[in-house]
Amino acid sequence: LGYKTACVEAASTLGGTCLNVGCIPSKALLESTALYEKARHDFAAHGISTGDVKLDIATMIARKNDIVKQLTGGIEQLFKANGIDWLAGRGRLLPGKTVEVTAADGSVATYQASRGVILAFGSVPVDIPVAKMDGQHIVSSSEALSFSDVPKRLGIIGAGVIGLELGSVWHAAGSEVVILEAVDELLPMADRQLAREAGKAFKKQGLDIRLGAKVSGASVKGGAVEVQYQDKNGEQTLTVDKLLVAVGRKPNTANTIDPACAVKLDARGYIEVDEHCATAEPGVYAIGDCVRGAMLAHKASEEGVMVAENIDGQAGHVRYDLIPAVIYTHPEMAWLGQNEEQLKAAGVNYQKGDFPFAANGRAKALGAAEGFVKILVDADSDEILGAHIIGPNASELIHEL
Repeated sequence: LGYKTACVEAASTLGGTCLNVGCIPSKALLESTALYEKARHDFAAHGISTGDVKLDIATMIARKNDIVKQLTGGIEQLFKANGIDWLAGRGRLLPGKTVEVTAADGSVATYQASRGVILAFGSVPVDIPVAKMDGQHIVSSSEALSFSDVPKRLGIIGAGVIGLELGSVWHAAGSEVVILEAVDELLPMADRQLAREAGKAFKKQGLDIRLGAKVSGASVKGGAVEVQYQDKNGEQTLTVDKLLVAVGRKPNTANTIDPACAVKLDARGYIEVDEHCATAEPGVYAIGDCVRGAMLAHKASEEGVMVAENIDGQAGHVRYDLIPAVIYTHPEMAWLGQNEEQLKAAGVNYQKGDFPFAANGRAKALGAAEGFVKILVDADSDEILGAHIIGPNASELIHEL
């Protein structure tokens, strides 16, 4: 659009959570451990003999780090090629479209925008009082992406996207994984049929997912972590080598907005915005993990495009119902739109069509015939209201819908 742009970032590399300690490194590890699993369990059926297959954790982590380095470095080169200034430091919004930047050495500079300011503070892992993270024994997802060896037994608090993906990584690498989930159903945000299919697949793989397990405490004793939790049978104790706290993320908005600004935060720290991501402060917008909606990098990207277009006087908008959610476990899961439970609750007259991968030739050839595709349509107009996939390459197939 031709505007002079500056980006404030305190981290040593660009790319945010997704590129540095989120989507990209986790996908790299998922790919490595999936290949390890195939070599151990599937190659023989293809007539391929490999002998004793071993996994070198140091090489796997180095590959992951190299992928991250290439991509973060690529963004830095794009900044230079497009004349975007990287203002290194922690940003804080002041009134009048002014941004205060505090550098690592403590020096402070202020910059005023003529067109607009976009707040994209991102998010940070939620820390829970009953399991305080120490970065070594009780860890966040950031540390769990870089274990130097495979924990003999890994405990995970939370069976959401992060817990399931990293649980799958380290289970495939050889760890005994126990996931403690406080609610009584797996993936409550997903379609129930899809969630049940996922639960069966994870159980078959050997993931120990304990639902209705509310953690009440965790402490390090003799180099191991002792976890106390309550389930329907009362107080329980679990001893693990590492404990991953994966109970979600929260907006990274603490100390980012001067009280004199009109920008408002809700009770959970999210920046309040309208349907076009505009805040109450004129010329100031907010996008991504620090505003309402799913914490997805591709959702933040769409919001960024919309805001840039609106700053330019165009009519930018986002179709949130067309933004898919994906879980990159094996099998993969992906969905968009509404699920059956939501349609029933709303009294919508809909029809359902589903098809199992067990009857799909390509899935059979891949040796990955678990799961199904389910499409929900309006009974009168045939408009697609929701699509839900669990199975091979679900993350790519969802874009057909």
